[in-house]
Amino acid sequence: MHAKTKGIKEGFVGQQMVVLPPNIKRQFTQNPLIKGFYLTAIGYYPKATNHDRERKSGSDQYILIYCIEGEGNIYLHDTAYVLRANSYFIIPRNVPHRYTSYGANSWSIYWVHFSGEMAPLIYHRFAQDGAPAVMTVPYDEARIRLFEQIFHLVERSYNEREMEILNFNLLAFVNSLIYHAEANPAIHSDDVVGSSIAFMKKHLQEKFSIEELAQQQGISVSHYARIFKQKTGSSPINYFNQLKVQKACQHLYFTDRTIKEISAELGVDDQYYFSRLFTKVIGVSPAHYRKRHRGGK
Repeated sequence: MHAKTKGIKEGFVGQQMVVLPPNIKRQFTQNPLIKGFYLTAIGYYPKATNHDRERKSGSDQYILIYCIEGEGNIYLHDTAYVLRANSYFIIPRNVPHRYTSYGANSWSIYWVHFSGEMAPLIYHRFAQDGAPAVMTVPYDEARIRLFEQIFHLVERSYNEREMEILNFNLLAFVNSLIYHAEANPAIHSDDVVGSSIAFMKKHLQEKFSIEELAQQQGISVSHYARIFKQKTGSSPINYFNQLKVQKACQHLYFTDRTIKEISAELGVDDQYYFSRLFTKVIGVSPAHYRKRHRGGK
């Protein structure tokens, strides 16, 4: 892949980057106010064309990459994650990884490396059930200003009090991504449920996991499942299946398509599973439903 183009780790026009020296990081580990969560490196790479970085042994810090435009790929184990505008990802520590961005739509990213006693817990809040995923968040100018404040402080001085403020701001920056849904309930509430249902209706022919549905709305799986259940009384997957069955009823009533054809059109490969699902929701089999509504009782 990209055999004709040489990737680079850094050196992009307009880039900003600071890696904290070892003696400053040692000071962080000895400061009770910030030893739980602290910065080790920070940067901004605008339009990072041909960005290609690989760490075959991983990093002993967590790496957060926040994309504001373009797109790139993050490779972790055997999985590729596509990072696009207004999304972020945290690479866990000590895990081999690679990230790349090639072509005319190369990403612009803000990134931070962080460590500390709280770092694994913060990562766990991001990962949701231990599985990392690309998370989407609305663009927020205040978040960018916060990043710039952090960068300004780390460039200006290594004074103890300023380093404390820097790391307090770092935690706020990371939390503005991880806890966005909880911090903005008006955005991530009923509107999310309505938006998700509209998305389901437009994609009845598709198959989606709850993780994919939550990601499509840009919120965590646990939060998505909770508010969906509160609003509809059903789990997202059950609700999606009910929509499929409702659509199947229309096909059975208005068309002569076979049950197998209807099942396939609604993204269910196994017609026998579909028949069981239909019967569970409607109370009668698809064949009985068609006979009842098109040929008498």
